[in-house]
Amino acid sequence: MRIETFALERFQSIWENRVAWNVSESGVHPMRVVELVDTTALHDAMLQQELGYPQTNGTIELRDAIAAMYPGASAAHVEVTNGGSEANCVLLMRLVEPGDEIVLMTPNYMQVPGLARALGATVRPWSLRERDGRWTLDTAELSTLVNARTRAIFLCNPNNPTGARVDAQTLDEICRIASTVGAWVVGDEIYRGAERDADDTPSVWGRYERAVVTSGLSKAYGLPGLRIGWIAGPPDLLSDLWAVHDYTTIAPGALNDRLARIALEPGRRQQILARTRMIIRNNYPIVRRWIEHQPGLTHVAPEAGAIVFLRYAHPMRSSELAEQLRDRHSVLVVAGDFFDMDGYLRIGFGSDPEYLTSALTLIGEFLSTIGAHAR
Repeated sequence: MRIETFALERFQSIWENRVAWNVSESGVHPMRVVELVDTTALHDAMLQQELGYPQTNGTIELRDAIAAMYPGASAAHVEVTNGGSEANCVLLMRLVEPGDEIVLMTPNYMQVPGLARALGATVRPWSLRERDGRWTLDTAELSTLVNARTRAIFLCNPNNPTGARVDAQTLDEICRIASTVGAWVVGDEIYRGAERDADDTPSVWGRYERAVVTSGLSKAYGLPGLRIGWIAGPPDLLSDLWAVHDYTTIAPGALNDRLARIALEPGRRQQILARTRMIIRNNYPIVRRWIEHQPGLTHVAPEAGAIVFLRYAHPMRSSELAEQLRDRHSVLVVAGDFFDMDGYLRIGFGSDPEYLTSALTLIGEFLSTIGAHAR
């Protein structure tokens, strides 16, 4: 199997630790271990943790904690993975075969299309479009994209990179359309809990017997270094996914599993999500005010996630713009090219406000040297 280079991940991996100002991240500033292990009892328990193999699909305690977020689920409905990326990978390896088609909500994190093509599938994009100040999906268009070969419809809700959210009525219609051809509906919900202007985003969970959720602790929880993700779905499918997982990373790390259990204790989980929402709600006005004073920049306000997807009117390809900004000012942003959306930039605003303000100032200085033109 030949896999195309995952351009966004390679770009961030090379540069994110080599620049002075990294605003390419899509999550909030990471938490520290001491913020989770904040009592003597927890400290002692962590130091006594054996560093053996945990159960390969995640400890029962962790799977119970995850299942509690999905009404009607049990540990049998959950597979723990090494990050949300492995969750998506394991699921694709189980679902997709040569000759299949998938429908992909776009723009999107480009892991799914890269893997789907490597597995021999055809990817049919289903585009978010700007309407009345929001990014929206047209379910009538979806009806024209699905057919007997459609294996799955892949969503990212809340969406990366736009910050858009899919409402409950649209999710129900997506599931209805999927049911007409027996397709799976996969909701990558890793930004769920990171809402800017509302409470929890509606989940695809429970709306359809072939609905599956992938998620993890990186984006909404500010715990990307734990590398804990999960899949929630029907037990028969999860049994198959466990068998695939046995061929990949085998098991999550024992310390990671233990820290994840602490993070997902109900009271602690609410504290963590409140921290995330506070960062997003405090920092977004900084970005909005900056955009308002920058000629040639427009955006749709993100509904969730610490990311803003900017449309710019400057005469330069987005990948070239991002490269020159990095080289001249040591500021890292994500080019829209990585989402097949030239003319856009993704900027993360989940960092310290002073750090964010400094990075935005440098971006503004750079853009002023290019000049904006009508597009």
